[in-house]
Amino acid sequence: MIDAIQSVGAFSNLNEAEGTSPTASTALSLPGAAAAAPQSQSFAEVLGNMTTDAIRSMKSAEGVSLQAIRGGANTREVVDAVMSAEQSLQTAIAIRDKVVTAYLEIARMQI
Repeated sequence: MIDAIQSVGAFSNLNEAEGTSPTASTALSLPGAAAAAPQSQSFAEVLGNMTTDAIRSMKSAEGVSLQAIRGGANTREVVDAVMSAEQSLQTAIAIRDKVVTAYLEIARMQI
């Protein structure tokens, strides 16, 4: 998930190539993120990748829980998988809340 977040820095390279103002995009870029992401991704792709990772984490936690019920996994593995899924879910909820807040602020702007 961290790799997907760092790839948001690719926006600065994209805007510079298009000749648009890089001021808004450089505020989003992370140090060294452009080197970590050789190809640029769109914002939708980044969010899609993060969503896919969160879903994969939750499915993994569910699978490990079912294995533990059958006696195939120990408690430590279940706790690790569930904590990872919980962290992914909390991250997704926080991002959703920020997107909704930004949308509401834009909707309140006067034209």
